[in-house]
Amino acid sequence: MVQQVTPETTIEVIYPESDGQPMADNTEQFAWIVKIKENLEILFASPSDVFIAGDLFWYPVKGNPNIKQAPDTMVVFGRPKGKRGSYLQWNEDNIPPQVVFEILSPGNTLKEMAKKLQFYQRYAVEEYYIYDPDKNDLNGLLRSGDSFEVIEEMNGWISPRLGIRFQLTSDTLEIFSPTGQKFLTTVEIDQLREQESQRAEQESQAKEAALQELEKERDRYQELLVKLKEKGIDTDNL
Repeated sequence: MVQQVTPETTIEVIYPESDGQPMADNTEQFAWIVKIKENLEILFASPSDVFIAGDLFWYPVKGNPNIKQAPDTMVVFGRPKGKRGSYLQWNEDNIPPQVVFEILSPGNTLKEMAKKLQFYQRYAVEEYYIYDPDKNDLNGLLRSGDSFEVIEEMNGWISPRLGIRFQLTSDTLEIFSPTGQKFLTTVEIDQLREQESQRAEQESQAKEAALQELEKERDRYQELLVKLKEKGIDTDNL
């Protein structure tokens, strides 16, 4: 009797792209997530190999969809820009996000944040920044070997990977690009764009007015030459 061998059935592993939870707990947290993510997008718009995402599931281990985190913002150097439903690390040359940001809200628990810290430490994040807008409190951790070391002074700190500078004022956090440009909200960016447009329009109008005045002067000069010639004055030798 010949025993038939049935091929093993391969079970497809599902990596959810959403947990059904909102991106942020409140408007303040959401505003900060968008501000950091979008300004980093602007900062790294030119390089094609810097991937930036907000609230995107990151799966570091193939075959285990339970191991995941969705950083408020993450930056991956060495991976192309583009659409992704989630960040499957084994499909990304096994490159983990090097920099992550978390914006705290009143709903964040110590247990939750401790789990995130362990996750980011275990899966090779290089820089981890946590900002609490309600308390205006910024903390940073920098990889040293297999663990994190606390950045003792965050006021004025410059990110080794991003080149951005963090500045704490009495009531808020300000972030500056390597060229000194301040991270702005989309509304502030639009206001600056409008101001620049108005300035350009004013300069254009001023230039047009100057050209018109020059044309008038030329016309007056030509009229003067005509009058001098009518009086018999040789204008060629003036």
